[in-house]
Amino acid sequence: MILQALTDYYERLSADPKADVPEFGFGRQGVHFALPLNRDGGLAGRPLDLRDEKGRARRIEVPGPMVRTVGVVPNFAWDNTGYVLGADGKGKPARTAETHAAFKMLATEVLGGVDDEGASALLAFLEGWDPLEAEALPGWEDMLGLNLVFMLDGEPGFLHDRPAFRQAWLRHLEACEGGEKGMCLVTGQVAPIPLTHAKIKGVIGAQTSGASLVSFNFDAAKSFGKEQNLNAPVSERAAFAYAAALNHLLAPESKRKLRVGETTVVFWTGAPGEAEAFFNFAMGGKQAEDTDLVQRMEGYLSAVAQGKYPEELGDAKAPFYLLGLSPNAARLSVRFWHVGTVGGMAENLGKHYRALALQRRFDSDPEHPSPWQLLRELAPQRDSNNLSPLLYGQFVRSIVQGLPYPQTLLSAAVGRIRADKEINYLRTAVIKAFLVRNNVYEEMTMALNKENRETGYLLGRLFATLERTQHTALGNVNASVRDKYFASAAATPGLVFPILINNAQNWLSKIAKDKGGLARFYDGIIMEIVGSLDDRAGYPKTLSLDGQGLFTIGYYQQMQDFYTKKEKNTED
Repeated sequence: MILQALTDYYERLSADPKADVPEFGFGRQGVHFALPLNRDGGLAGRPLDLRDEKGRARRIEVPGPMVRTVGVVPNFAWDNTGYVLGADGKGKPARTAETHAAFKMLATEVLGGVDDEGASALLAFLEGWDPLEAEALPGWEDMLGLNLVFMLDGEPGFLHDRPAFRQAWLRHLEACEGGEKGMCLVTGQVAPIPLTHAKIKGVIGAQTSGASLVSFNFDAAKSFGKEQNLNAPVSERAAFAYAAALNHLLAPESKRKLRVGETTVVFWTGAPGEAEAFFNFAMGGKQAEDTDLVQRMEGYLSAVAQGKYPEELGDAKAPFYLLGLSPNAARLSVRFWHVGTVGGMAENLGKHYRALALQRRFDSDPEHPSPWQLLRELAPQRDSNNLSPLLYGQFVRSIVQGLPYPQTLLSAAVGRIRADKEINYLRTAVIKAFLVRNNVYEEMTMALNKENRETGYLLGRLFATLERTQHTALGNVNASVRDKYFASAAATPGLVFPILINNAQNWLSKIAKDKGGLARFYDGIIMEIVGSLDDRAGYPKTLSLDGQGLFTIGYYQQMQDFYTKKEKNTED
């Protein structure tokens, strides 16, 4: 199903001139230098440096690239200096001579009989080239071992882009199609089955040369006499299509991928529209510097959060795909795979944002925080590298599929608050969303709810009031009530609150000397909450993890209520 969806996506991209995906037999590769040739095959000056200001190769479309293991496998009309010039500095002259001979032979096979001055120039160059001359090339030390292409002096573009070269290469591929045939698992057609597939590049943590999505290289895979990818027969063209589509999604400039921890997520739809850009924006992916686009996406998010479907996203019934990948030696592991619809994706995102809805502490707090922003708050030192890749995958899948959030989400949020005693908007929103989405407590308001009689919520409100009372009485202290007691008050309230209530009498007495009305205000809130708890047999010995989550929400919303009242009084 994954390969079929990727193959269909390639067909969709091929029909879109703006997509710029390679046709069969071609692919994108990083190239560093171009060698200019005269029409007689001689070098026409200094090699052209194609690298950017940071020394990175330019990614261009080239024939192939051919799949390499340990054998000698040349590319057509481009390759590294060992293949192209017969010099690579690796100290293995016999091997390098073999690679250069293979490069020259392939060029001769493909271009033999081709009536094109570029083809004549390249063949003449290879016929007359002496590998010993490589060290005399200008800039050779920078070029050594890197990828090269060819140009015809005085003409734009590269030789391999000339129509004669492309047509000759495709004819060569068609003539070489052979080997064992079988029914393709993707297309259902009987066609030649390649033993290996193109490498997939761009998955974080995987080998820079690429990794395989489909690969067999162990003895158990030969038990039925099937070698390598004959165990999972995919035709040449289907294998090319799925690899080209996936590499397109994973390209450095792609806006259809997300990276958090060890997981790389790609996503796409089955029809045109702004759904892909919208999902990328909602998930906190790489953003373009386009203020109009950002404003549109924010508008879509607001609409979706209100349960509305923006028509600009495209056909609501169009398929929506989500694929999570992580490295596994020379292969890729599929972390998760989701197939839904664009409308379903938007609907589930709306449910997610409604569950998150909470009064913000500051105007700068994001109204629609992305999963990355939320999980970053739960990571030690707020470092995304410290996130569990499993938690991220489970969280994103829960959002997209409308499933309950993973239990580890609540554990991570409560644990992080215990560790650093910081109760902020994002962490509290995560806890609220978990309790609502997982049907623990369905009725959770955005702001303080004095009608909420859940024990954990009341205790959180009480703790916030006691902390506020202490601060009013004593000002800033080295170790506040929150610093000393928050974690233990949330976990074992029966041990902590009697001590805090006793201390509160001293704080209230101190406040009453100068601000009697404020003392009565705090005392009234304390008495109200304690009175509600008395109906439930006082302070419980312990609170469950869900109860500790409620404690945090009650604390946050009560504090927000204090801040709001103070701000209003300041304005008045």
